[in-house]
Amino acid sequence: MDNKQIYKKTIGFSLRRVLWDILSLVLILALGTLGFLIGDKAIQNGLIGLLIGAIVGVILAVLISRFVSYLLKAGQIAMMTRGITEGELPDNVIAEGKKVVKERFATVAAYFAITGVIKGIFNQLGRGIAKIGESVGGDTGNAVGSAISSIIQTVVAYLCDCCLGWVFYRKEVKAAKATCEGAVLFFKHGKTFFKNMGRVFGMGILSLLLIGGAFTGIIYAILSAIGELPLYAQVASAFAGKEGTLAQILSNPKTIPIALAVIGGILVWSIIHSTFIRPFVLTGVLRNYLESGVNDIPSEASFSMLDSKSAKFRKLHSEL
Repeated sequence: MDNKQIYKKTIGFSLRRVLWDILSLVLILALGTLGFLIGDKAIQNGLIGLLIGAIVGVILAVLISRFVSYLLKAGQIAMMTRGITEGELPDNVIAEGKKVVKERFATVAAYFAITGVIKGIFNQLGRGIAKIGESVGGDTGNAVGSAISSIIQTVVAYLCDCCLGWVFYRKEVKAAKATCEGAVLFFKHGKTFFKNMGRVFGMGILSLLLIGGAFTGIIYAILSAIGELPLYAQVASAFAGKEGTLAQILSNPKTIPIALAVIGGILVWSIIHSTFIRPFVLTGVLRNYLESGVNDIPSEASFSMLDSKSAKFRKLHSEL
């Protein structure tokens, strides 16, 4: 199966995830609005009520998303991995993906324990790499370090998914050992992975400009048609006199719609990009990652190369 075929067969996972994302966003907006109305009547300060309601909504949305992703995100990666390594996928991909995830990770806790270790390993290694730029010193060093950190965060997100794919591929060994192998695999074949970074960042920036820009314009047009809302005055009052570019924008009721439009555009872009664009990019990156390791599975001896670079890796390795 080529990348396009795998993408089409597994896109159902993404569509189900976006439904949960939309429900989560509706939940945040609903609770935020409810909080504003209650706060406006109870303490004559709707802004505080809005913030409390939104925070409660975010907490509930995160909890829901966390457990839904256990089956949907992991199931999608599991099926992508099968399509790449076996060249075929079953007709009922969704059901099979859920089945594979449950077989590999008997409990939700086991799944998040492994994914937490994966993120911990690569974030720890990433911070070490970022220090290279910061060591230059001064503003230049800090700028270089910040740029490297931003790039690393994107790389880590893809790398964690690739490592999880390797855990599914190595189903005959314990998940902890497969996790160690996946981490080592990246550093043994780093060039194979990094050659995809141009496409990763290129498609990400392009989709941000096209999708995010379009929805920013649409949301701003809607807000302009509605006119100035009472909330704008309260927000402007809260930020009046404060320093910073963002504070200046939010302290003026006329520029608040611009900020809301940009935030809304980015949120919509994030949902659409993660649903339709990122899975396609991930399929290609995951294929290169897996193919580089299938014929060169890391040995126990190769684990030592990361023992000195990551305490989390060393701890996991010692427990094997």
